[in-house]
Formats: sequence, structure tokens, C-alpha cells
Amino acid sequence: MTLIELFKIILLVLLIVCAVAVNLTRSLLQSVIIFMTYSSIMCLVWILLESPDLAITEAAVGAGVSSILFLVTLRKIASEEDSRKGGGL
Repeated sequence: MTLIELFKIILLVLLIVCAVAVNLTRSLLQSVIIFMTYSSIMCLVWILLESPDLAITEAAVGAGVSSILFLVTLRKIASEEDSRKGGGL
């Protein structure tokens, strides 16, 4: 077994761990961070599979844009909850 094959196996195990952890985590912020980690690991997998175009797309969309949208949504949810607790609408 070569070092590259061992690295691929470790990455695949980490992908499975991240996928399970996202589903089992109660905190939404932690879920978003784990999702970002999953996308980053998937980017490395695409690089190892010699698909740089998919790796760039995964990094930009998966770890970048989607994560930012999730974080903005969490912030809006938190501000809505704060306004409801404060006696707003």
C-alpha cells in the first residue's frame, strides 16, 4: 500500500465521519462548520482523482458560497429570535 492510497483511505474515512457528525450535531453553527470541513475534504479528494475543475468548483461553491449563505441564514434566524424575545412582532 502506497502513501497516496493510505491518504485516500484516511480522507474517505474523514468524509464519512463528517457526514455522520453533521447529522448528529445539535448546534446549527457546528453543523455548518462540519459541512465546510466536509467540502474542503471533498476538494482534496477531487484533486487526488485528478479533477482540478471539480476541485475548484467544490471549493468555491461547497466550502465558500454555500457556507456563507448558511451562516447568513443562521444570523437572520438568531436576530428573528432576539426580536421575538424582546417583545417585537
